[in-house]
Amino acid sequence: MNRLASALALAAALLAPGLASAQSLLDQCVAQTCKARLTPDQLFGEVQKLMQAKRYDDAQPLVSALSAMPQFKLESRFLSGQIAAARGDHARAASFYRGILADDPSQTRVRLELGREMLALGKPQSADKQFKIAEQDQDLPEDVARTIRAVRDVIRAKRAWRLDFDFGIAPDSNINNATSADTVTVLWGNTPLPLTLDDKAKARSGTGQTASISAGLRLPVSDKVSMLVDLDSAGSNYAGIDYDDFQAQVASGAELRLSHDSSVSLEAVGAQRWYGGSLVSRQVGGKAGFQTRLSNREQIGVQVDMRHTEALFDNSYNGWQGSAYATYERAVTRSLIVSGGVFGRRDWLKAAPYSSTELGVIAGFGGELPKGITLGLSGSASYAKYDAPMLFFSTDPRSDWRFTARATLGNRKINVWGFSPQVSASYSRNDSSLPYYGNQRLRFRFTLARYF
Repeated sequence: MNRLASALALAAALLAPGLASAQSLLDQCVAQTCKARLTPDQLFGEVQKLMQAKRYDDAQPLVSALSAMPQFKLESRFLSGQIAAARGDHARAASFYRGILADDPSQTRVRLELGREMLALGKPQSADKQFKIAEQDQDLPEDVARTIRAVRDVIRAKRAWRLDFDFGIAPDSNINNATSADTVTVLWGNTPLPLTLDDKAKARSGTGQTASISAGLRLPVSDKVSMLVDLDSAGSNYAGIDYDDFQAQVASGAELRLSHDSSVSLEAVGAQRWYGGSLVSRQVGGKAGFQTRLSNREQIGVQVDMRHTEALFDNSYNGWQGSAYATYERAVTRSLIVSGGVFGRRDWLKAAPYSSTELGVIAGFGGELPKGITLGLSGSASYAKYDAPMLFFSTDPRSDWRFTARATLGNRKINVWGFSPQVSASYSRNDSSLPYYGNQRLRFRFTLARYF
């Protein structure tokens, strides 16, 4: 950890503005009582001299006076953070730096200092996040960028675990993910017959309790190889058990770093889903990934996933599922990222009418805004074609157009016991050639989230 702190001290020093080395006004006072009238700029200059000389106790009252001046709000908070750090109060220092970044996420120097405090607090995952954002600053001197990259390499080599958790309530327009149609047409021989659906087959709204957890363990095995273990679980609980929905997935494998900018991973995957109080499916398979950074602001990634599904509710859905994603990310500012990509999915199931090929595009935008606000926007559009017709409905194979959209808004500045509020809205729509499979769903999540 001393190596990390020394490296970050160097990076921060390289970014720091030049400080005057002239004698402080305090040193010119020879009487027991010394009075002086200073302009705000002169007061700030005196603080700089004392900070340069590491005379933090002398600087503290002047910083307090400076904090009363609105035009020096950022500087006084930053200096207060430095004084707290010098006194070993890293939690207080981090609090000052977070306050600055909540109001202005573009302050790279402050982000470096926050990263250093996170290391001092034993939170390498949080530190790495700050360094990653700082690294996207196009104005960074090359020697500073190189130092940050070296620090991130050390963090990755030592980082052991991560844990994200949220819980809240989830109003939902379609908790049973049912059809939007009121009537459907079925074939009786060659004769089409319209049927009216009863209420049990239609969409039902409700509000439930929701929670999700995402955890990971990363254990270095050698300089270039790390063992990976990931756990993801989410669920929604509604009145009764008919529409309760829970799922869990665990993955384990290894990551190989090909270079400073590139890595590949391979993991075995197992997943289960419970719906209506019963286990409805099991999956076993594997996934492989590749990612590389093109520049400080750009990276690409590819992931391939292949798994076998055992559908306990209907063995017609037993079979293999394969998918592939290719994504591109670019930081458009120091704290906002835009992404886009393509994906494909193939289902080889026991029943041909349920087997399909799907192709689509995805896009996203998000990051940190002033005042502690976090924003995320994402969406996808895809087309799916099935292998064989469902003769009960049609002599033509089914085809779907699928659309999703999601918006998330949070505020990290509001913090209660480490939890921050977050609200999200997600919308999905399936336009199918068979009306019975057409549906739409709007879901909100009002949660408290914590990121360890």
